[in-house]
Amino acid sequence: MNDNIILIGFMGSGKTTIGKRLAKLLEYSFVDTDQLIEKKQGMMVRDIFSQKGERYFRQLETDTISEMVQTCHKTIISSGGGLPLRECNVKILQELGFVIMLDVSKETVIKRLEGDTTRPLLQGDNVDEKVEELLTYREPLYELAAHMKVPVNGRTIQDIAEEIIRNYQTVRNGQHPFDVEDRKEAENE
Repeated sequence: MNDNIILIGFMGSGKTTIGKRLAKLLEYSFVDTDQLIEKKQGMMVRDIFSQKGERYFRQLETDTISEMVQTCHKTIISSGGGLPLRECNVKILQELGFVIMLDVSKETVIKRLEGDTTRPLLQGDNVDEKVEELLTYREPLYELAAHMKVPVNGRTIQDIAEEIIRNYQTVRNGQHPFDVEDRKEAENE
């Protein structure tokens, strides 16, 4: 496994905010795949969607992370919400580093994205229904792609970042993150 941490999860789960905090705490670089694509394409994600289509954008995501396998080291990577949905991307992400799913509820997403007009998949009416439908479809795929899942609802950025760092360091030391927790529970019994 490469020495990167990749954050995946639904839009509004905090990938960019938590990623920046992790980068600061670990003294790693930070990359947001959507921002990287926007820079390379010279246009916003929503404009790529509207002018060239979702399929074109999804291929840009695959191309971007494929390049990152060779170039990124000690980097926190915030992935676009749809990036882990392609099977080929999952393999690339896992090769790229330690993949963490930020687990967020529908209610938290709706609260965080209220008034946000930059999300192409949430445009129009019935945002609640769209979020629920997308979450129901995506969550199992995120879980399959991730090495671990971290809940974010009602938690501070610092608390989430510290949990991720503890588990990442455990994995880097050759253990499964849950081995340590299981041992602690057994010792307390």
